[in-house]
Amino acid sequence: MLLTSTFKSPVGSLYLVSDEHILLGAGFRSFADLFERMDPIDSGKKPNSIKTIPIITDLISDYFDGDISAFGGIQTRQPGAEFSQAAWKAMRKIPAGKVWSYSELAKRAGSPDAVRAAGSACARNLIAPIIPCHRVVKTGGALGNYGYGLDIKEWFLRHEGALK
Repeated sequence: MLLTSTFKSPVGSLYLVSDEHILLGAGFRSFADLFERMDPIDSGKKPNSIKTIPIITDLISDYFDGDISAFGGIQTRQPGAEFSQAAWKAMRKIPAGKVWSYSELAKRAGSPDAVRAAGSACARNLIAPIIPCHRVVKTGGALGNYGYGLDIKEWFLRHEGALK
């Protein structure tokens, strides 16, 4: 059964979609945006709107309350090609408070020359900020892009201590 919930964060409403305790979508735009990008097998299920999603909402709340490693306890699943899956898995290994460059992400995902594909994996990430694409920056430290706006990316990096 799909569960949907909205979490009020310091940077806006975070829309959440889960299959029981596995997070399928998270983002700051809308439920429609998430469902449009989800696996059709999941998006075709009838959602049940609830106030909080057990475990997931608690861990997200812990993160915003200062436990910057709390996202690590959330199980996730999203559709994507082999390299994207490897990139998302690698992103989850970026320590909170640290950043990697797109080239470092490509290397850690197993294809050092796939820097543009690493950027594309960030752009297609359906479970931001839990899969922390906000921790991926340009070589040299410039923030790069973020689908929800650079102000939100900067907020996350400051919250985690990666920016002063």
